[in-house]
Amino acid sequence: MKKFLPIIILAIISASLIFYRFADIPKYLSFDEVEFTKLALSLDNKPYIPYSQLATGHSTLYFYILLASLKTFGINVFALRFPAAIFGILNVLFFYLIMKKVFKQSNNETMKQWFPFFLTLILLTSHWFLNFARFSFEATFLLLLELTSIYFLLKFDEVLKVKTVFLRQSPGAPIGVWRSKKTLSNFYIILSGLFAGFAFLSYTPGRIFFVLPLLFLTLETLRTLKLYKLVYFLIPFIIIITPLTSYLLTNKDTRIDQQFFLKNNEVPIQEKLTGLWHNISSTALMFNIKGDVNGRHNYPNKPALNPILGILFMVGLILSIKNFKNLYNKLFLFYFLISLFPALMTYPWENPNMLRTYTTLPSIVYFIGQAIIILNAAVHKIIKNKLFRYLILNTFYLILIFSCLYELRTYFKYQSTVFNQAFEIKLPLEKAIKIKSIP
Repeated sequence: MKKFLPIIILAIISASLIFYRFADIPKYLSFDEVEFTKLALSLDNKPYIPYSQLATGHSTLYFYILLASLKTFGINVFALRFPAAIFGILNVLFFYLIMKKVFKQSNNETMKQWFPFFLTLILLTSHWFLNFARFSFEATFLLLLELTSIYFLLKFDEVLKVKTVFLRQSPGAPIGVWRSKKTLSNFYIILSGLFAGFAFLSYTPGRIFFVLPLLFLTLETLRTLKLYKLVYFLIPFIIIITPLTSYLLTNKDTRIDQQFFLKNNEVPIQEKLTGLWHNISSTALMFNIKGDVNGRHNYPNKPALNPILGILFMVGLILSIKNFKNLYNKLFLFYFLISLFPALMTYPWENPNMLRTYTTLPSIVYFIGQAIIILNAAVHKIIKNKLFRYLILNTFYLILIFSCLYELRTYFKYQSTVFNQAFEIKLPLEKAIKIKSIP
């Protein structure tokens, strides 16, 4: 029970926050949500379609899930937004499990169990995370698939390391035990490839996610000289993506054609370079200075991170770059860069964009965790008086709790007021989908 208590508490808190006033915030619909409903309903009673040209073009995996929800609960706002909310809750749980593996090296049992819990609360209470878990965009679905793939990747690495240590310490151990461990580690690679494939089939930014686990596995297999293990990842990945890639070999991906501004031959080279620099600078400033202006994505212009989290993020990012040899630092730095890349390739006037960079959140919270650990170690090293050290550390953690409450206040008190204008469709969903052209 002690082992599962943090997961149970996180499930309750995340469900409470995500479903709190679920029908009222946001109260109305966005044009995209109406189009998503039409796309989902267009798939009903038809053979599997990997890609639809509706709603400016989307791969359909997420929309089959929307269709199932709409058929279960009826054509209403709850049914439309329910899958994103459930994926949001699952994201919280998988992120906790990942952080538990990443920060398990602590000798302190309380730190080992509750520090990942605390980091997960930082993720959950972020107005950035919470926002997209409460309406029907694909972001939480993509994040779940990526986190699941990473989780099984880390499970594979864990089995690999345990096996190495055990064989060194117990050379006479029964070989049958490690045959089963080997089978288990291969199974984890297969699952990682499977979910990387599903990420490819979801929201467009997920098309490049597979590079992260593939790079991780390549580094691991080069170290152990077992390159054949890459096949266990690639086979399920290739099988899953084949229907969509087959379609895209003979048909245009309208979404990428519309958004990939570097591909536009009518834009001069100088303008492309200027636009690329704008994307890089505006995205960099998004975290601490000036955030997304779109009222559906953010309280307009508000930084993605509050000042407390913003400073910790920068400190943790610098420390991770400095200590690049650490395996987890490499993993989350590459994940961070891969998550930023799609936004950098779109037209400058659409940036900064907190929707297309949504999957940077796990890396950001990881960097925040790194900064907290370093600050904690520095306090223990510098301050010898136990009482004084206790007061400083607890004050610091109270500030972080205040930061979480501040984020909730930002979303529910301020960002929610913008939704009346940002969500432009005032009709019920069942009526809105019958209107051919919505102004």
